[in-house]
Amino acid sequence: MHDKPFDMRPGRSSVCETRIRARYAETDQMGVVYHSNHFIWFEVGRVELLRQFGFSYKDMEREDGCFIAVVEAECRYRAPVLYDDEVVVRTFLKHVRERVLRFGYELRRAESGELLAEGETTHIIADSKMKPRTLPEKYLKVFRAALGSH
Repeated sequence: MHDKPFDMRPGRSSVCETRIRARYAETDQMGVVYHSNHFIWFEVGRVELLRQFGFSYKDMEREDGCFIAVVEAECRYRAPVLYDDEVVVRTFLKHVRERVLRFGYELRRAESGELLAEGETTHIIADSKMKPRTLPEKYLKVFRAALGSH
């Protein structure tokens, strides 16, 4: 269990930036990062955003039996990502309700800031049997603070 409250002091960023370098194994025959890898990078960003908020998926699952299941995912591809490109994954919370979370993402070329892709994932809050449940108040407060809606 957590001994201290999650850190949501004023000025604590509600946008997380994570850097990823495109690996050769992530590219297709044309040398472009295969489209489904963008969703893996979204997940990396989402996990890091939660860490930035002061907790993790692992904490939510183990300590509270709270799972965040993806029910919808979308990505709009703007420019190709090539082997060895350094990509900044910008992740932010777009919407929170007691049983639903929506995250937004931007993938940008680290060198130029060029927008490579943008996306969104919608998640339901579920228990270990994948039955809908309410998000525990301690997480709800953090998410609402990140959106500026207390």
